[in-house]
Amino acid sequence: MKCARIVLTWALLAAAAGGTYAQTAASDYPNRPLRYIVPFPPGGSTDIFARIVADALTDRLGQHVVVDNRAGASGLLGAQIAARATPDGYTIFACNIASLALSPALYRKVGYDPEADFAPIGLIGSNPNALAIHPSVPAATVAEFIAYAKTRPGKLNYGSAGIGTSPQLSMELFKMTAGIDIVHIPYKGGGPLLMALVAAEVQSLFGTVPLLLGPTRSGKVRTLGVTSSTRAVDLPDVPTIAESGMPGFEVVSWQGLCTPTGVPGPALAKLRAVLPAALAVPDTRKRLAEQGVQVTPLTHDKYAEYIRAERAKWTKLVKDVGIKPQ
Repeated sequence: MKCARIVLTWALLAAAAGGTYAQTAASDYPNRPLRYIVPFPPGGSTDIFARIVADALTDRLGQHVVVDNRAGASGLLGAQIAARATPDGYTIFACNIASLALSPALYRKVGYDPEADFAPIGLIGSNPNALAIHPSVPAATVAEFIAYAKTRPGKLNYGSAGIGTSPQLSMELFKMTAGIDIVHIPYKGGGPLLMALVAAEVQSLFGTVPLLLGPTRSGKVRTLGVTSSTRAVDLPDVPTIAESGMPGFEVVSWQGLCTPTGVPGPALAKLRAVLPAALAVPDTRKRLAEQGVQVTPLTHDKYAEYIRAERAKWTKLVKDVGIKPQ
């Protein structure tokens, strides 16, 4: 009995000490740099996006927010690392459409639970995709392109930067909605894909607005419509696909922030309060806009609802189109 009382006493003291430490840690959070896991290589759009946000958070938190690129397996590796990170508030994750919606729809096993393993901080913004064609295709509008494709089922093709990417699934949704048959030709990345369109190796594609901006302005490609609900700031003369005869059509590549589940409440609350304040800084919004990002903040609860809706949407599309989970 005496031994048991000693063990119980030590356990209570340890618990009390742990509680005191947690309170102290929460009161001066953050007191060291934060790690911002990005599941893609340096230099890509997600990486550039994250570095702008990291700078803004650094200014607000008073601690450096350091981008940690963990590329591999189409973003799955970084998501797995983030999900397993110590939930102390010092690891944040670039949780986006790929990790929380597309990959769970496309793969039977992703190595993490997209809902249970992450706590949303908030939505940051989105990049619309755009439908572009080679100028040799005789169409000046989305409606004309659909009409042309319907007269040539299986004769036209489209390129993508890979199976399961947001632009590729945008085209599959477009095909299904419009009732057209266009053959898919995958490429290894946006750069080679754009070169293929300019060279007329492919006749059409969905790509990000920043990717298509220069070639559109120079006349090397013809951009017919954007996938967001409103027109892109950089392409104000290009209508949305929704206003081009396909009401309700909307696809955006969205970006947000999450932590691993289990971060102490005070630390998580601070991150959730700091993010919208950082995004409200004019210089931050300007830098993101220069990358084609539409800043559309959502609070953590609204972001959680948005993620669930997007995952359900893409899971249904994958099933309807007949893409078999890998």
